[in-house]
Amino acid sequence: MKLKLTDIAEVIRSKNSGPYELTFDIIFRNWDVFEKVCSSKAINSQLISRLYSIPEEKIINIVEFKPAKAIKFTIVRPMASGELGETDVYGAQQHAPLLDLVVDI
Repeated sequence: MKLKLTDIAEVIRSKNSGPYELTFDIIFRNWDVFEKVCSSKAINSQLISRLYSIPEEKIINIVEFKPAKAIKFTIVRPMASGELGETDVYGAQQHAPLLDLVVDI
């Protein structure tokens, strides 16, 4: 079954995880869908690498955080927060590639 992430997630966000990392949170609306996405491994390093045009080595972790019905992942920031030329100091606008994502569960 193919589902758009924005239809099954209550929250999709990004934020700083220090000046050199970005953390992403996908918090699901219900347990059943959360469990299916986790079981299918639809959110994986190959997907993140493709969405963010980064090598898999730049993905620090992917965590299924059951207490919050969430999948969290952290990547190395392309530029340090506040570095000259960096355009999103808080990392709050980096989740956009996830908004069009369709997962197959």
